[in-house]
Amino acid sequence: MADRKAKITRKTKETDILVQINLDGVGKYEIDTGIGFLDHMLCHLSKHSKIDLILKAKGDLEVDQHHTVEDVAICLGEALGEALGDKKGIARYGNSAVPMEDALANIALDLSGRPFCVYNVEYRTEKVGDFDVECVEELLRSFANNGKLNLHISVPHGTNSHHIAEAVFKALGQALGQAVKITGKDIPSTKGSL
Repeated sequence: MADRKAKITRKTKETDILVQINLDGVGKYEIDTGIGFLDHMLCHLSKHSKIDLILKAKGDLEVDQHHTVEDVAICLGEALGEALGDKKGIARYGNSAVPMEDALANIALDLSGRPFCVYNVEYRTEKVGDFDVECVEELLRSFANNGKLNLHISVPHGTNSHHIAEAVFKALGQALGQAVKITGKDIPSTKGSL
């Protein structure tokens, strides 16, 4: 089996990003986006998926966080797609329910090649520290679109915005880790391709 690794770079007038992933890692990470809360969430994603992740980003944070968050997600999605290759042998599906004190996040995903994102999450605050919580949805939609995965996210209850976001990223990590695992030799589809 070929190495399931990828390296993506993206440089625009707004951002300069490097992403390296290893789907067969152990959950090691080196993350620096210039946005502390985003780094914290991406560390959870790596740790709980057991996907090794190096991510370095410089963005126009003097404008706001949106460009950096969106472009990080684009690169993460592209890296996932490249590392998956033809998807031969993967489990394809993953799901997880993760509690974080008051919050519960449920995630189901399918590495189908058909992007879609359902995001059913409400926050009680607009920010966690200086991080705009609306950027979480932007990141996850962009990740799903660029990684070509079907992603359903639901938080049925939660009162603390930090806990809600953290539960989402931990659950995403768990579900993604399940879906990328090699469990066979064939492409998991009756069509013969994903």
